[in-house]
Amino acid sequence: MEICPKCGLPQQACVCEQMVKSLQNITIATDKKRYGKIVTLVSGFDSGVNIKKIAKILKNGLACGGTSKNNIIELQGDHQKKVKEILVKHGFEKETI
Repeated sequence: MEICPKCGLPQQACVCEQMVKSLQNITIATDKKRYGKIVTLVSGFDSGVNIKKIAKILKNGLACGGTSKNNIIELQGDHQKKVKEILVKHGFEKETI
């Protein structure tokens, strides 16, 4: 049985990731890129959160392409309302988005 180095609980009962998710202050915005294409920018993630995993969850849930760089997730298209629902569903606090 492996023990989490941060909280000292077994890996199955570890609450570190859930605690980190509740402390995030996430911002959702849109931006216009080349040729008038709209992208949704999700930013405000601190260290301790796997941004690539969250980007994959968002891309699968929204059926769109995207990328993650410099602690910002960039999704193709305007998905401001849907992103919040998906993030809340995956453990982020509604009040901090």
